Amino acid sequence: MARARHVRKAVRKDSRKYWSARVMQKSDALDLKSRLFTWRDPKRIARSLKQAAEHSKRRKAGPYQSAMSMLNFYINRGGRHLPAERKRVLTRAKTELRRLFGRE
Repeated sequence: MARARHVRKAVRKDSRKYWSARVMQKSDALDLKSRLFTWRDPKRIARSLKQAAEHSKRRKAGPYQSAMSMLNFYINRGGRHLPAERKRVLTRAKTELRRLFGRE
């Protein structure tokens, strides 16, 4: 019995370790363009997120919240390993996304 618990615990730990990578690969809430978060133009990123959120029929929240959540998720997933320039571009994309949705 103790061994079965140990095995289950190890499997559970491994499945939790990379949950964020699994979300980026398997999530179908928004159909994002390939390599969207590597683009250098914050306005282009924001426009693409807005379009994906507005056209998605699988999202659970409104288009603004879905788009902003995906952007925040990517920024948070990068954490301290996200280069300063990339974080700056993505933060500007958040500002642009607010402007596109009339939230600023």
